[in-house]
Amino acid sequence: MSAPRWRVSVDRALCVGSGQCAGAAPAAFRLDGARRAHPVAEETDPSAAVLDAAEGCPVEAVLVRELGTGRAVFPPDEPDA
Repeated sequence: MSAPRWRVSVDRALCVGSGQCAGAAPAAFRLDGARRAHPVAEETDPSAAVLDAAEGCPVEAVLVRELGTGRAVFPPDEPDA
């Protein structure tokens, strides 16, 4: 059984336009004219480059979730206190 596909999004209110996501995964992210990141496609196969891009975002604006389950891939859900 293959890994579930991912839904990738960018919180544009948080994005500061550093471009680190586009540098880490140029096939998956672009910067627009306002220097805000957006995914090239909302849905993607699991990818180390996409995960590196999410982890490298200085403001954690890149969100990655499993399609179907909605389980957080990055940033991970915080455990209940």
